[in-house]
Amino acid sequence: MSNSTDTPAPNRSSMVFLGLTVLTFLAASAAPTPLYRIYQENMHFSAATLTLIFGVYALSLLTALLTVGSLSDYLGRKPVIFCALILDMLAMGLFLSADSVAWLIAARLLQGFATGMATSALGAAMLDNDRQQGPLINSISPLVGMACGAFGTSVLVEFAPQPLHLAYWVLLGLLAAQAVYVWRLPESVSPQPGVLGSLRPSLHIPSQARAAMWQVLPVNVAVWAMGGFYLALVPSLIRAATGSNSFLVGGAMVAVLTLSGALAIFSMRNQSATRVLTLGSSLLVVGVSTIMLAVHSGNLGLFFFGSLVAGSGFGTGFLGSIRSVVPLALPHERAGLMSAFYILSYLAFCLPVLLVGSLTRIFGLVRTADGFSVVLIVLALGALLSVFLRRAASPCKA
Repeated sequence: MSNSTDTPAPNRSSMVFLGLTVLTFLAASAAPTPLYRIYQENMHFSAATLTLIFGVYALSLLTALLTVGSLSDYLGRKPVIFCALILDMLAMGLFLSADSVAWLIAARLLQGFATGMATSALGAAMLDNDRQQGPLINSISPLVGMACGAFGTSVLVEFAPQPLHLAYWVLLGLLAAQAVYVWRLPESVSPQPGVLGSLRPSLHIPSQARAAMWQVLPVNVAVWAMGGFYLALVPSLIRAATGSNSFLVGGAMVAVLTLSGALAIFSMRNQSATRVLTLGSSLLVVGVSTIMLAVHSGNLGLFFFGSLVAGSGFGTGFLGSIRSVVPLALPHERAGLMSAFYILSYLAFCLPVLLVGSLTRIFGLVRTADGFSVVLIVLALGALLSVFLRRAASPCKA
């Protein structure tokens, strides 16, 4: 089966474009985070409704991954990326018009589907370009994107006019430019039959990658669950714990988490997957513990430090997971495997947050966050134990 076209070999400019496009999609996904407080004040909804608005994004993204996640293996990368860009542009239009919870849910549903469609196609395209650097850029771009979206929107809300609109106009312009440029990329996969069959919901995990996928699952669940918690509830948690009303503080904490994750990924890029996973699990335990000490002491400085450590655990845990799994796929299996990887990741991203949102009605935000943190620490410790057991079984591979 041939999957390469006769177009010129992909080059550095293609990788830059693909990385920036992933960054834009994830920036758009994080942009509403600093705005949730304004939406709550204007529309008078609860923390549970907030987590629902957050959760429908991830559930829609999962639907896309389950149905169109491997579509670019059959149609080619460029048309799938283009369609995802158009859908995300429409989502920005819905955000610009949003004046009720129903509009926000509709915008997040469309945005989630667009991001899910793009994620596997862009990730596979990066691997087509470079199997060595592809996983690295695939790991860094989403984290940098979330930081840009959360902190950039916070800055615009604090200092610029039209706080509920300007960020979406900026993102709309970026997405439109990328939709035009994507057709200049060389196509790395030739069309093949089986398009309709690929739309049946399924997990496309190649047999040679299955063992690695399940081995990294505990740490991957922990880091993505923490990421979901940060994007949905950390600005509200900071306000409840410290009394801070600054939009910049909540956005800055999300940026600290994601940028420290990106820096950790870059710093550990040449280390073995086993070492990266060990470090990621350890840092996650320390970081989450520090964050909860900060919440109970009301100390923003300690919160900042805990976010820095936890973010480093986020990045290294994510890098170790993706490097352990994704390079095992053959070219025509890459989009499907990327889809399966992100399905499991986004389940961890959204389902715990939806549960937390429901529990806040009963126990309050701080006590619920305590319980959530304990679960994250147990998962990270379990992942650490799993790494040690594998190292003991295969010392030559450590």
